[in-house]
Amino acid sequence: MKNWAAATFRSLGSFNFRLWTAGGVISNVGTGMQRVAQDWLVLTQLTHRNASALGVVTGLQFAPQLLLLLWTGSAADRLNQRKLLMATQAAMGVLALALGVLTIAGAVRLWHVYVFAFLSGSAAAVDAPVRQTFVAEMVGDADLPNAVALNATSFNAAQMIGPAVAGLLIADAGIGWAIVLNGLSFAAVLVSMSFFRRTELRESARAHPSTSGFREGLRYVWGRRDLRAILTMLLLIGTFGLNFPIFISTMAVSVFHSDARAFGLLSSLTAVGALSGALFAARGKKPGFASLSMGASVFGLGCTLAALAPGYWWFAAALALSGAAVLIFTNGTNSIMQLSTEPSMRGRVMALRVGVGLGGMTIGGPIAGWVANAFGPRWSLGIGSGAGFIAALIAIYVLARRKEPRPAWQFVP
Repeated sequence: MKNWAAATFRSLGSFNFRLWTAGGVISNVGTGMQRVAQDWLVLTQLTHRNASALGVVTGLQFAPQLLLLLWTGSAADRLNQRKLLMATQAAMGVLALALGVLTIAGAVRLWHVYVFAFLSGSAAAVDAPVRQTFVAEMVGDADLPNAVALNATSFNAAQMIGPAVAGLLIADAGIGWAIVLNGLSFAAVLVSMSFFRRTELRESARAHPSTSGFREGLRYVWGRRDLRAILTMLLLIGTFGLNFPIFISTMAVSVFHSDARAFGLLSSLTAVGALSGALFAARGKKPGFASLSMGASVFGLGCTLAALAPGYWWFAAALALSGAAVLIFTNGTNSIMQLSTEPSMRGRVMALRVGVGLGGMTIGGPIAGWVANAFGPRWSLGIGSGAGFIAALIAIYVLARRKEPRPAWQFVP
């Protein structure tokens, strides 16, 4: 048991990573609270259970991942990552506070949510590739897969708490307070980063300034068939499978007729599954296409079971399975792409990863909302299921094309 714990939590030996994790848990609880509160606000107060409006919010929130791709990866490769992260975290905190105050004051309108979703998404688009590559500066390449998995563990542990707390808070105090508390939670990350031991950061090689930074990253990825395959899988699952806010909210409201508490519980139970997947990934070593295939196929199975679920608790169990599977898949893509990429290119490659994986929701969110409105929430889950199975087939195809056995984490461009 002691050896298991030492292997699973080895990255926490880094002082900076421990601070980062502590601050991240508090902030992620707030993020989980706002996600539930914002969805409930759109579905029950600003519209009459309009899934398409919720899909537009999702699309606007993730559109900047694609729109800002020309700059986000280059910024991650060229600028001071700690300072850039502090700026993006502060911006997201201020935006959450502003939306929360509008909601408490009773002045919020649907177009306000649209605007704040886009602005917050823009800050997150800059934040994401920097945050993912900054992990290597804290722990080094040797412990990177473990640190990535522990990051996901802390995120999903917080996501178990945040939605459940939001459900109680919405019922007792109102939606706006859940959003305000998320804004305040960003202070935890800012405080933790201000106490970093900067001498212990392992700064990666920085890219030289050039006008073709994004094009250079695109050429690099295009020349690697393994990276192309991973991005294709991410595009499928990101566009059609990661619409959990829409899946959960439409099923909870339209199919199971749940209240705010039951709605928040569903999001928490999804995070329970994701937490299990994160701990599984943290215990393992370097992932490969076999683990990507497993994660994608089990995700497809989980979405199928969720679409067919006859009752609330069956649906919750299927969500937990889907959450575990998609976490194994996404953590695997993160570790594989970082460890097989030149350090000076990591920011741009990870920006492409985030842009494809999350930016696809710009298209997929409105589609999932429209399908849920037109044909029912179960059909939108069916589309996510198909995306998972097709992604698994792509991984199997890559493995079949290999001419000789290799360790799962090694790739040949």
